[in-house]
Amino acid sequence: MKQNRTNSNSPVVWFLTIILIVQVLMILYPIAFTISSSLTESNSLASTSIVPFPTHPSLYQYQRLFTESSYLHWYGNTLFVACLNTIITVIVCSFTGYIFSRFKFPFRKGIMASMVILQMFPSFIGMVATYVILWKLNALNTLWGLVLVYSAGSIPFNSWLMKGYFDTVPKDIAEAAYIDGATPFTAFIKVIVPSAKPQIVFLALTSFTGPWMDFIFPKLVLRSDDKKTLAVGLYEMISGRSADRFTMFAAGALLVAIPFTILFCAGQKTLLQSLAGTGGKE
Repeated sequence: MKQNRTNSNSPVVWFLTIILIVQVLMILYPIAFTISSSLTESNSLASTSIVPFPTHPSLYQYQRLFTESSYLHWYGNTLFVACLNTIITVIVCSFTGYIFSRFKFPFRKGIMASMVILQMFPSFIGMVATYVILWKLNALNTLWGLVLVYSAGSIPFNSWLMKGYFDTVPKDIAEAAYIDGATPFTAFIKVIVPSAKPQIVFLALTSFTGPWMDFIFPKLVLRSDDKKTLAVGLYEMISGRSADRFTMFAAGALLVAIPFTILFCAGQKTLLQSLAGTGGKE
């Protein structure tokens, strides 16, 4: 039986190809323009060309960024918050998700329903309460207070996410570990966690990228320059200032993408496993 195959020279193929090319150019052009702006010697975006290729590439804007601002300090603050939030979120949500998936206890269904309902409300609703709580805990203008907000706020959704993945992991592998003398904790660490590695990597990546460029809560909580994160620092670098800092801002914005690129390249294979399959088969 003959199968209908689309001719590579057909108008439909050419039309789809043109659409894809236009979409790629729309995505890449802002990135190319930012790179070009960061490599210019001029301090004004008005002097940059609309064609994203600098005639005389220079690292002058990066030199300004490191000498005229506290960019490296902001970078360290943001890295600290993101890494600590990742560690706390992965540990707490992995244990919580596994407990909800494997154990039966009073009010289990009610707690899970409450976790779902909490996600229906935008985070802005709790901003005043969050501010008051941090004020009472003397956690305003502190990085650990920011970590507390991020990690506590992510527990309901991420615990539900991990619970759903642990439900797909066969119970037989944990029961086999029990027969060999393993405790529930040992079985979880040595058997269940390796089976859920793709989802745990996905949780780690989202927990890291979440606070990396968040602006609302750092702006609410942080005050002094030595406590600022990248989002707040870069915003205030160009807010209410003259236009001679926008090219320096472009250099700082590019450096923000370095951790994202490293993490996604390192975890790409595991992320594909998380999207393509489950922990195992019955």
